[in-house]
Amino acid sequence: MRIAFRIQLKPELVDEYVARHTPVWPEMLAEIAASGRRNYSIFLDDGAVLFGYYETDDEEASRAYLAASPIAAKWEASMAALFAGNVGRIDQTARPLREVFNLTDQLNRETL
Repeated sequence: MRIAFRIQLKPELVDEYVARHTPVWPEMLAEIAASGRRNYSIFLDDGAVLFGYYETDDEEASRAYLAASPIAAKWEASMAALFAGNVGRIDQTARPLREVFNLTDQLNRETL
């Protein structure tokens, strides 16, 4: 399962966001991996917009794992002030984007 999401940062806090991800706490990295997320990347666009992407076998289980994690709760609390218009933990409230194209999927259809 491929998951993409978009989040708005407060423009004046972009540098702080980047600094906090250079590097992410090792214990938080371990929790992300333990939640079943892999191939996880976050990109920064103009206007302080973040675009995130990861893959997981079970999105519901991954979210539940992180929701119950004290480490993830501490990380999210430390990051909350950086996001514009955020209510709640961003790892639990970010809305996934709808995938409309995937090269591998379409190439596989061609060979069937």
